[in-house]
Amino acid sequence: MGTHSHHHDYNFSEQFTFTGRAKVVSLVALALGIVTVAIGLLSSDHITVERTYANLLLMGYYFTGVCAAGGCFLALQYVTQAGWSSGLIRIPQAMAYILPIASLILLVIVVAGLFSHNLYHHWYGEGLTDPNSPNYDALIAGKASYLNAPSFLVRQVGFMGAYSICAWLLAKYSYSEDLHGSLNSYKKSFKLSAIFLVIFGFTSPIWSFDTIMSLEAHWFSTMFGWYNFAAMFVSSLCVITLIVILLKRSGYMAWVNENHLHDLGKLIFGFSIFWTYVWFAQFMLIWYANIPEETVYFYKRWEPEYKPWFWINIVINFVAPVLILVNRDFVRSRKILAFVCILLLLGHWLDYYIMVMPGTVEMHRGFGWIEIGAALGFVGLFAFLVLNKLSKHALAPVKHPFLEESLHHQI
Repeated sequence: MGTHSHHHDYNFSEQFTFTGRAKVVSLVALALGIVTVAIGLLSSDHITVERTYANLLLMGYYFTGVCAAGGCFLALQYVTQAGWSSGLIRIPQAMAYILPIASLILLVIVVAGLFSHNLYHHWYGEGLTDPNSPNYDALIAGKASYLNAPSFLVRQVGFMGAYSICAWLLAKYSYSEDLHGSLNSYKKSFKLSAIFLVIFGFTSPIWSFDTIMSLEAHWFSTMFGWYNFAAMFVSSLCVITLIVILLKRSGYMAWVNENHLHDLGKLIFGFSIFWTYVWFAQFMLIWYANIPEETVYFYKRWEPEYKPWFWINIVINFVAPVLILVNRDFVRSRKILAFVCILLLLGHWLDYYIMVMPGTVEMHRGFGWIEIGAALGFVGLFAFLVLNKLSKHALAPVKHPFLEESLHHQI
């Protein structure tokens, strides 16, 4: 352990300046995304429109999930009274703070997709629940008390509204620690974190059922919610780690060292294994039981259009992090950790792609300008909002009660 005096060299009042290349790149990516989506939505070809909606849903859900899981990470740090993470707490704070914007965008996509019949048409359509209609579907009619437009929209607004309010308030309380210096804000954050974790923990699976699973409304899996939660959490940890590494590369955050990165790497490793555990449990039980109404989900994903990606998904999101992050030297190397983070962020994009596409565009899937454009747009927007928020406060939470602990963190 170092002595008490060594950390006075750190410039705790340093602020990230959001200018130049980062700003230009994020705004250009956002502009490209907006243009791509506009061209896609205005296309006269129905399949192109549907593909654009599917990509919007995929990226909107990814963006919201990463911000919500960032809020969840922030809440966990408070509830467990963690000290190690206080030096990098600014990053999940910024992610939690922009959750309302992400939620609003996703809400618009979901509502537009529902009423334009480009998404959710599997359960929301003419005559699906009417026994006298040629379109009648007994399974959908049986689920109609849950899957109907009014209750679906109430749930979407309710869940995303609750997550947004909690995450935004939590970020606000934790920012105000620096203003007062007393423990009042910390105690407020602690209480709110406990409430947020309970709300998010119980309702995020239902939110996943509604937003993604109901695209193929005949099929259901009780594990689907945890599978999505694991994917969100891993992606969120990768984003946090990547931002820390990029800030360090630009000369900021000298007080964050390889010990903190090692911990973030261990969390990514652990949650990648948790993701795989749920993926395997869901897949293996359905494959082994071989019941037609359950296997239909994977049958679609084993068509030639999807099958290679189905297996690449498990290789990227499980084999890669396990083989790389199990090595202590690798996990403490910035370059290797950054590579794993980028790989996993691409991997979980593929994971969502395999969840969304077969239930929306089915066999007309493609991988081209719509996918790249929509992804660029959302990445640009996310980078702009997070970095902009980061530049508004000092990067070190100077009055955080556990900052000292973070400075002496060693593993």
